[in-house]
Amino acid sequence: MNVLIDPDSWLRAAGGGLLIGLAAALMIIFNGRIAGVSGVLGGLIVDRSSGDRRWRSMFLGGMVLGAALLTALVTTLPPVRLQTGWIGMAAAGLIVGYGTRMGSGCTSGHGVCGIARLSTRSIVATITFMTFGAITVFVIRHLLGVSS
Repeated sequence: MNVLIDPDSWLRAAGGGLLIGLAAALMIIFNGRIAGVSGVLGGLIVDRSSGDRRWRSMFLGGMVLGAALLTALVTTLPPVRLQTGWIGMAAAGLIVGYGTRMGSGCTSGHGVCGIARLSTRSIVATITFMTFGAITVFVIRHLLGVSS
């Protein structure tokens, strides 16, 4: 499905954005925590205190369960096409994970929650990763000629 041709794609994007914003707001209202996925996962792996393990596990489990339910219930999803093998995916995941630790957060923490709190650090981080994401796409598609 071509998103540029689909007249309802903006509705799905807006609905997804509203759900992400609602989830982030509920997380900070009811738990007093930022819904940054890398921080939640990092805290689950690195932090050995038992007080945070339950909510972190439930948060991450809910993400996996939500994706599984969507896949099971919606039959018109476009097929997933991996552009690399499992080794490439693992390497990319490690690089992204390292970058999120260096940047003190990921797109969900900085881009959704940090900007909403008017955090200067998050605004700068979001501008940085969006800029380098655009540069990467430009180099790969236009300079190297690789298409998706």
